[in-house]
Amino acid sequence: MIRSKIRCGVAGVGSLGQHHARIYAALPEVEFVGVFDAEPRRAADVASRHGGRVFPDLAALGAACDAVSVVVPTDRHAEVALRLLAGGSHLLIEKPLCASLAEAEQVLAAAREAGRIVQVGHIEHFNPVMAFLEREIHRPRYLTAERLAPYQPRGTEVGVVLDLMIHDIGIVLALIKAPLARIDSVGIRVLSRSEDIANARLQFADGCVANLSASRMSLKKAREIRIFQEDAYLSLDFMNQAGHLVKREDLVAHAVRVRAGDPKGGEAVPVREIPIEKGEPLALELAHFVESVARASQPKVGAALGKSALEIALAITEQIRAAEAAT
Repeated sequence: MIRSKIRCGVAGVGSLGQHHARIYAALPEVEFVGVFDAEPRRAADVASRHGGRVFPDLAALGAACDAVSVVVPTDRHAEVALRLLAGGSHLLIEKPLCASLAEAEQVLAAAREAGRIVQVGHIEHFNPVMAFLEREIHRPRYLTAERLAPYQPRGTEVGVVLDLMIHDIGIVLALIKAPLARIDSVGIRVLSRSEDIANARLQFADGCVANLSASRMSLKKAREIRIFQEDAYLSLDFMNQAGHLVKREDLVAHAVRVRAGDPKGGEAVPVREIPIEKGEPLALELAHFVESVARASQPKVGAALGKSALEIALAITEQIRAAEAAT
């Protein structure tokens, strides 16, 4: 039986949305239908490059599509998502799910009522680095993540916690299988109305601690994570899709050689380079979304994780704002 292609479109074709259009147009199981954007000239340019139509409004885009990527500013996610769900589209909503929990609950209720899939665009869950972590991490005790980017106006309708740190919040929720017990955070505004630099210490009920740092005032880009568990230390780079680990069994063998007077015992601590098969996370994410729609199955990053990550990100943001108001 030949499966019909999934008709896909994109709402919002700015710096990220244009890549959604590019990838949909290249996926063999997709019929790329077209785009809608508040700037018609931008929409026409992207559509002409990737073979889709320009739609005059969201209703027209939704009526022509089975599935739509929502890649508009965060403060418009709910408005756009609700209109598309009303028209019957499955949605991939870029992270964060919405700007507030009330909006998120409204969107998820509408998706349930319409019987439609909502996948949230936590792209790092489709990075090959994450696939390695999901296989290797079983009971982490301490985790530190750093996410840095140069300043740019795009995304500043929200603070750096909702803009950048939420990626690492989602990663932490997938790796630490325990309830969150405590949040301690700090943030600083530099150029935006909300925090541009933030640090959050998340303590979980099983004793694991995650220390997350995010900045959009950096001179460099970085997306790195380090994890300690009882049998290993891992250091991975999401941006370059590379990393290394030190296994306890290697350290034990090294110590035995040292005690035995083995000349090789004086060598450096054994470090294993991690073989990661590189891939474009956004392409993997969109292919998964399309497959979820085709099979009517729940996506890897569905509503529950998206809402949980948003809830923690908003709690961090509120803690930062409360501290700022108290000074």
